Amino acid sequence: MSTTTTSNAQAKRKEIYKYEAPWMVYAMNWSIRPDKRFRLALGSFVEEYNNKVQIVSLDEETSEFVAKSTFDHPYPTTKVMWIPDTKGAFPDLLATSGDYLRVWQTSDSGTRLECLLNNNKNSDFCAPLTSFDWNEVDPNLIGTSSIDTTCTIWGLETGQAIGRTNPVSGHVRTQLIAHDKEVYDIAFSRGGGGRDMFASVGADGSVRMFDLRHLEHSTIIYEDPQHHSLLRLAWNKQDPNYLATFAIDSMEIVILDVRIPCTPVARLNNHRSGVNGIAWAPHSACHICTAGDDRQALIWDIQQMPRAIEDPILAYTAEGEINQVQWSTTQPDWIAICFNNFLEILRV
Repeated sequence: MSTTTTSNAQAKRKEIYKYEAPWMVYAMNWSIRPDKRFRLALGSFVEEYNNKVQIVSLDEETSEFVAKSTFDHPYPTTKVMWIPDTKGAFPDLLATSGDYLRVWQTSDSGTRLECLLNNNKNSDFCAPLTSFDWNEVDPNLIGTSSIDTTCTIWGLETGQAIGRTNPVSGHVRTQLIAHDKEVYDIAFSRGGGGRDMFASVGADGSVRMFDLRHLEHSTIIYEDPQHHSLLRLAWNKQDPNYLATFAIDSMEIVILDVRIPCTPVARLNNHRSGVNGIAWAPHSACHICTAGDDRQALIWDIQQMPRAIEDPILAYTAEGEINQVQWSTTQPDWIAICFNNFLEILRV
């Protein structure tokens, strides 16, 4: 390649790529494998039984997203997540939550269901799953949160060797009543070795922290003053002492320090409508992206905590209410957002 074509190719690299899905997008996440740079999974939000999951990939030659695989999913996915496999050592797995937790394997020939994990073996009733998290240190652990007040930690057998001979299977490691009401989110902490500690939030307005080694008690890290439901939580990717959460219909994101329970170390207050998503930078302890119904994605620098953080350092306005934001682990200069039936990835 001559130097002129190289510089032209670099000049052509855009700051924003956009994909239009055939339906409203709710769940979305970045692939983590090193050999699949601009690959994401999208989940439809259609208020009926028949929903879809689609895997899309950016063709860096044409600068267009291409749908690689589309498969059926009962009910909308509340979350979609790729196996946290930065080395490409595991099978190419994707998990989704909805009525149950499902693990899928994807390949060039399509996507197939590997296993459906159901914790209510003896009843026809299923309590929908609101969210889940896949443990980064041990990809054989997945934690789910449910409207039935419980969290379940699943052990997966992923069968390192790829192929039909090693199907993926799972078993319940532990199930615990985590909250007094519905649990809306769960996330493993990187603290204490990164394998055993997790936190959850829910309709009782509390953030609770658990340790798989000592499940007889939990720690309340924060309680919403009005006891409003807390919808999401996210751990800082570099400093395991910090996490962020927000309440239903709230315009404010609360940053907590587990060493100082129940007292927020910062409040981020620039959204003009309800917050829907939060994502910490994968490579920096002091940056977080927040997004919401005001169509804004805001990036904040929180390093001056506990001094008040007045304004974000970057703001992007989308063409619709943003219902999902994810920061790429493997390419930290890219953030993905969803609004209406669009996915956009933004270079930051």
